[in-house]
Amino acid sequence: MINYDYDVIVVGGGHAGCEASFACAHRGDNTLLITLNIKMAANMPCNPSIGGSAKGIVVREIDALGGMMGKICDQEYLQMKMLNTKKGPGVQCLRAQADKKRYPHHMQEALLNTKNLTVIEGEVKKVLHDEEKVIGVVLDNGKEIYGKAIVLATGTYMDSEILRGHNKISAGPDGEKPSVGLSDSLKEMGLKLQRLKTGTPQRIAKESIDFSKTEIQYGNVEDQAFSYETHSFIPLKDQIPCWLIYTTPKTHEIIRANLDKSAMYGGIVTGVGPRYCPSIEDKIVRFSDKPRHQLFLEPESYDTNSIYLQGFSTSMPEDVQIEMVHSLPGLENAKILKYAYAIEYEALESDEFDVSLMTKKWKGLFISGQICGTSGYEEAAGLGLIAGINASKYIHGEEPFVLKRDEAYIGVMIDDLITKGTKEPYRLLSSRAEYRLLLRSDNADLRLTEYGHQLGLISEERYQKFVEKKKKMHKIAEILDKTYFGATSKINSYLTSLGYEKLSSGVKGTDILKRNGVSYHELKNYLPINEDLELDNLSEFELEVMIKYQGYIENERKEAQKFRKLENIKLSKDIDYLNMDGLRLEARQKLDKVRPDTLGQASRISGVNPSDISVLVLNLKK
Repeated sequence: MINYDYDVIVVGGGHAGCEASFACAHRGDNTLLITLNIKMAANMPCNPSIGGSAKGIVVREIDALGGMMGKICDQEYLQMKMLNTKKGPGVQCLRAQADKKRYPHHMQEALLNTKNLTVIEGEVKKVLHDEEKVIGVVLDNGKEIYGKAIVLATGTYMDSEILRGHNKISAGPDGEKPSVGLSDSLKEMGLKLQRLKTGTPQRIAKESIDFSKTEIQYGNVEDQAFSYETHSFIPLKDQIPCWLIYTTPKTHEIIRANLDKSAMYGGIVTGVGPRYCPSIEDKIVRFSDKPRHQLFLEPESYDTNSIYLQGFSTSMPEDVQIEMVHSLPGLENAKILKYAYAIEYEALESDEFDVSLMTKKWKGLFISGQICGTSGYEEAAGLGLIAGINASKYIHGEEPFVLKRDEAYIGVMIDDLITKGTKEPYRLLSSRAEYRLLLRSDNADLRLTEYGHQLGLISEERYQKFVEKKKKMHKIAEILDKTYFGATSKINSYLTSLGYEKLSSGVKGTDILKRNGVSYHELKNYLPINEDLELDNLSEFELEVMIKYQGYIENERKEAQKFRKLENIKLSKDIDYLNMDGLRLEARQKLDKVRPDTLGQASRISGVNPSDISVLVLNLKK
C-alpha cells in the first residue's frame, strides 16, 4: 500500500502548470507544484501579450471554466485591443499587451496563497510507476514524492537547447536551467518523443529608438476585459502605445548574405519550427516576392525600458543580428538588450495521449502545454486547465471532462491534436473551427460557465450572477419580440439618422435590431425596459449578436447536432482495425494508431475517408 504525499503532482510552473495546479487545488485536492524556479513561474519568454486571433477566445473560455489567466492579465496590462472589428463577431477577440514583470508576479502570489496548493523548487528526473499507473516522481536530490496523478507541464524546458548561429548550448528559455533526464525516463516508459523548435526576437532599449520613423498603434478598448468578473478597466488615455515599422531592402540583403550562418539554414536545427510564427530568415526565403515584412515595437513592462521586436525572431549570430536590427527604420542606433535565439525541446508524439490528456500507456499520467506539441501561452493554459480537471476527476474515479468542437476552441485544439496530430508546434487559428459563430468571444460564459460550476471551479456567488444575467437576456429578447414600432414612434428619428426611411407600419423590435447599424445600446432607449434589466456592455453586445445572427447561429447549431450523433457512437478500445475487412491500408494504420473514442473522432482522422467510416459502421452493426 503506497502512502501518497499528494493527490496530484504538477511538474512545471509555466502557464499550463499554473492552470493545472489551480484547477486541482480549487477542486479540493492536495496539490504539489514542482518548478525549477518559482521566480520564473508564469514567465513570458517570448511575446509579452495575451490573447489575439482565436487565442483571445481561449482566454475567455478559461475564465468561464474557472481558470486564472484572464483574471491575472486584467489586473495590469499595457494596452487592450479588440481585433477584427471590421469582420463578423465569429472572429472578433481581445488581445492585451501584458506586463512581462507584473503578470508573473501576480500569478506567483496567487500560487503561493492558494489553499490546498504547495509550491516547491526542484527538478524532476524520473517518473515512478508500477505495471500500469504512475505513482510519483524522483527529484534531482534523490527525493521520492508520491502522488495519485501526475501532470507534466514542462513547456520548452525538457532537454532544451538555445541556438544562435552555429552555437548550441544546453539552456532553457531566457537562459534558465533546462530540465535534463526526465525525457529519458519517459522514453524508458515506452513513450515516443519528438523534437520541436520555437524562437524569440531581440529586445531593444526604448531610449535608443527614433520613434519619429514609426507608425504609432493605440489600444481601442477601455470597457472590456478577459474575465467576466472584471468590472474596472484601464482608460485608453492611460494605455501605452505600440509602434509599427517594416523591414527594408537592406534588411533582406543582410539576411540573404548570411543564411549559412543561421542555425536554421546552417544545419544546426533538428527540431521542427512553427509554420505560423516563422523566423525572419524563414520569411525572407519562403516569401521572396515580398518587398517588406511588418514588425511591431511592443513595450514589455511598466517597470523596464525593454521593447520587444515582434516579427524579427531569428537564430542568426549576434554580430549579424546587430546589422539586421540597425537596418530597420528608427533602429539605426538601437541598443540590443537581449539577442534573439531559437530553442529546441522535447515534446510527446500526439498519438501518446487521449482526449482527457492522459497518456494511453500509463494511467494517471497527464500532459499539458507545449509538451503536447502546441505553441503559445493561451493554448498551454487551456490544456493545463483541462489536464488539471481530468487529473482531479481521475483520482476520484469520475468520467473525464471532454469539450466538443462545437463547445469551445479548447475542444477544437485537443481534438485536432488527437485526430490529426502535429509535427510542428500547433497554434490555434479561427480557421481551425468549423462553428465560429457558436464559439464567439462574447458568449464564452453562456457556453461554459455551467460546466465550470459543475466542476467546482465557479463560485456559487458568480454562478447566481450568471443565472440572473441569462434571465435578463431572455426577458429582453421577449420584450423585443413583443414590442412593435409604427409610423408615430419616436424611434423614427433614430432610424432616419442611420439612413433608413420612417416606418409606415408596425415592425417588431427584433426586426429593427437586425438592421445594419442598429445597436441594442441605442434601441433600448425606445423599449419598455426598467433598471432591473440593465446589462453591462459585453452582455449587450452578446444579446445583440444572438439576435442579429440568429438564423446563421441556428444553422451552425443544426450542423453541429448532426455531427453530435457520430460523437455519441462509442468505439471500443479493443477493435482490431488492422484486420478489419474493407478498410483501406492507410485507414487501418491511422485508426490503429489513434484508437478513436467515438465514430465522430474517427471521421476526423487525417487519412480516414467517408468510405472507411461506412465500412466501420457496417462492422459495428455486425
